[in-house]
Amino acid sequence: MAWLAECWRHFGIRLLIAAVVACGACSPAPSLAETLRPGAPLCHAVSPRSSLDAALGSLRFECEGKPIGYQSKSLWLRADLARLPVDRDDLVVMVHQTRFDRLAVAFSYADGTTEWQRVESGAFGSNWRMGGQIAFEAPVRDTPLVAITIRVDRLASEPLLRIRLVSRGEAGMQSGLLSALIGAALTLLLIGAVYNLSLAIAVRRQFLAWHGAWAACVLTWGVIWSQIDLPLLPGIAGTVSAQICTLLACLAITMATASAVTSLDRTVLSRGAAKATLAIGIVVGLLGVPAALTRSAAIEWLGNVLAIIVLADLAAVVACLVRAWRRGSAEARELAIAWSVPMAALAFTQVVDIGAALWGGGSQVLVLFAAAWQTLWLSIAVTRRLARLRIERDRALAGELRASELAGRDPLTGLHNRRGFIDRVAALLAVARPEPAPVALLLIDVDRFKSINDTYGHEAGDLVLCTIAHRLQRWEGAACAVGRHGGEEFALLICGIGGFALARFADGVRLAIAACDHHDAIGERAVTVSIGVAEADAKADFQQLYRLADEALYAAKRAGRNRIAFRQWTAESPRSRLVTRN
Repeated sequence: MAWLAECWRHFGIRLLIAAVVACGACSPAPSLAETLRPGAPLCHAVSPRSSLDAALGSLRFECEGKPIGYQSKSLWLRADLARLPVDRDDLVVMVHQTRFDRLAVAFSYADGTTEWQRVESGAFGSNWRMGGQIAFEAPVRDTPLVAITIRVDRLASEPLLRIRLVSRGEAGMQSGLLSALIGAALTLLLIGAVYNLSLAIAVRRQFLAWHGAWAACVLTWGVIWSQIDLPLLPGIAGTVSAQICTLLACLAITMATASAVTSLDRTVLSRGAAKATLAIGIVVGLLGVPAALTRSAAIEWLGNVLAIIVLADLAAVVACLVRAWRRGSAEARELAIAWSVPMAALAFTQVVDIGAALWGGGSQVLVLFAAAWQTLWLSIAVTRRLARLRIERDRALAGELRASELAGRDPLTGLHNRRGFIDRVAALLAVARPEPAPVALLLIDVDRFKSINDTYGHEAGDLVLCTIAHRLQRWEGAACAVGRHGGEEFALLICGIGGFALARFADGVRLAIAACDHHDAIGERAVTVSIGVAEADAKADFQQLYRLADEALYAAKRAGRNRIAFRQWTAESPRSRLVTRN
């Protein structure tokens, strides 16, 4: 599991590098595309909302300063194409979606003809494009195109309006490229959201739930901003989409803050620092509500306040990660690497307006890919961490199992000790009880073992016991358990045989032990055993069997050793009889 995660980590890094190289290779060369903003060369005017043609003839455009008071009225923007380095015979006006009621574009030609194209919030028709854009293609006419006039009704904020002039070929290429890039980023976010939420449920870790929720929030934001959802939900185009995106963006910052803080152990991060950072993140989420609903001039200063608080939140999260990292937190190191890219991207977009760069996607594409990178890296890091924990857990379980096994084994002979033998017998009897099969316990005692120790020493006696144990071990199996009960006494429990077959089996055990070679330990001296056998049906328990076998063993000893004594017990007739064999 660990090596797989390591492979994925290297693969993910190489995939990201390949994507960057591919993006650089596929990016269009510098072209005649032009971004229009109020001021030269884009002039502006403000008027009450009225019919398009009636208002256009009475407007007085100003080419200096910024428009004011347009939030409840109509904002007009006019560009004289003779002053712009664009191909007037091949022109597309690309407008980024924002909060407005109606958007109309007038194409004015040298012969005095004006042709209008318009969309409204909730009705973009076929004009929508990937990357949150709306496209207006200039009709091809015999006379040259001289000017473009754009009217926006109830625009929430002019600085949020992005207008570009591109050729048809460039517009198509950029839309296709954005579709591929946004699709890849959204796919990574979807996988990250499902993966982290699944892990959160499986391992019950709070920070994984927050991170999964963050990935799901950014995924939803990306779907709505990029307008992939418009074929299914055309009614949210425009203002509703912009408002939802603002709310989701603020909510995502809150969830990201919670994910970063809750992933750090309290031993490396104080409770006060965690609460303060979470509080800033919560403020960002709460400010998202008025920021999403506002359509007045207050949206601009509210956006500035929100940008300052977002930067403060980023600084607080960085401070927490640095503090935890310096205290030796491995989680902080992984989080710092994962969050560095999206935090840098978010901070950059708060202080620098990149406009319609990145093939018209602007700062949203930068944030979207930074979020995809963060989700990919953190998912791999979490997988590696969980893989290490699983390996450590497996090792601990294996060690525990080994310790438990050793606790049930005799260190000299390797057979089950008394405790291990009883556990093994309990398992065998549990299997045998459903069937009316006989059960037999053999207690095996080495004859005159004390004299072996006294004559040859305890080391020789240990070698004799090990040799006998090795011979007994051959009968260990699914229906038979073998153990050393202590000293020179061994035990063997066997299920499924009784009567004459059991007598033959017990005698075979006695003869097999007598045939053992102890030459290296005690020379030519023979070693024999006495065996007490208790035979019963499956209803007997171990204590009953042991008591009867012990009685039989003493009977075999009294009868002269190197013998077998039997005791039988049945539930219908609880009686016993003694038989000796030699």
